[in-house]
Amino acid sequence: MWESMDIPNHYKCLQVIRSENGVDVQFGLASRQTVGLHESEVRVKVLYSSINYKDALAARGHPGVALISPLVPGIDAVGVVVESRYPDIEVGESVIIAHEEFGTKRSGGWQEFVSVPGDWLIPLPKSMDPAQAMAWGTAGFTAAQSVEALQVHGVQPSSGSVAVTGATGGVGICSTMLLHMLGYHVIAISGKTEQIGRLHRLGAAEVIARDEFIDNSPRPLLSGRFSGAIDTVGGPTLSTVIKSMKRAGCVTACGNTSGSELSLTIFPFILRGVTLVGIDSAGVDNPGRRRIWNRLATDWLVADLPEITTEIKLEQVSDVVAKMLDGRISGRFLIRVSTDAN
Repeated sequence: MWESMDIPNHYKCLQVIRSENGVDVQFGLASRQTVGLHESEVRVKVLYSSINYKDALAARGHPGVALISPLVPGIDAVGVVVESRYPDIEVGESVIIAHEEFGTKRSGGWQEFVSVPGDWLIPLPKSMDPAQAMAWGTAGFTAAQSVEALQVHGVQPSSGSVAVTGATGGVGICSTMLLHMLGYHVIAISGKTEQIGRLHRLGAAEVIARDEFIDNSPRPLLSGRFSGAIDTVGGPTLSTVIKSMKRAGCVTACGNTSGSELSLTIFPFILRGVTLVGIDSAGVDNPGRRRIWNRLATDWLVADLPEITTEIKLEQVSDVVAKMLDGRISGRFLIRVSTDAN
């Protein structure tokens, strides 16, 4: 059993401080708070966190993401409870932390110890180890939400091809693997043509270069080629996807790295009955999180997670953030926060 005495007086963290002079990212040691937990709070020893695009923005002090200063980024984490004042959560329990305020409005997972409200936690599924949980992380969770939404709207493997945009990013690559495992014909769309071989290995039946795919013409509709799509980038790519849907197709949208504006008419929706579903992983309630995490730990657990995952130390995070924001990485980055994570 873990006990509160196992918490050192100082522990590792990465902190972002925004001031009039700019943004300062500091890796170092945080001092343990001497005050006890508030009512219904839990203290967790963080074993692993991950790097999502939202984390990268927070690490640069983006005012729309880093809502407090100083802030420890990290919108997801997995660890072991070391103190608890929340009913039904016991010391020694393995848990996943994810909440819309975690890593944005309240310090997140890029630190060895964190205190959060107990209702932010869900139990780590018994068939999933901590490293697997953060190999999926928020990206895998969002991918699972997107696949569920396609299924709810009637998109089945027999319906036809499903497009995945931003296919080498965290959500895109997880979506590609999930869809392939479930029997879908996946068409991956990516700006990283050097990753074509990897995308094929992970389950993409076809790969289209982003520049060849985007259609900037004023045509309101394009040839219907997809029964479903998971869009992770927004902008002209999402516009082209929507115009390329078959009748009664469904598109999920969860990102805007390529832009937040859509150049569209209403015709895909009223002439083809296309459905556009927004995916908001941050706002999912606790029962919904449990359901999706349990699916990722059981019938939706894919075998290729190690191939898409790179493990790094907390000290290496800033270098990965810079490359992520420059579009120079692919896959998932798993942060080993505590040295005794296994």
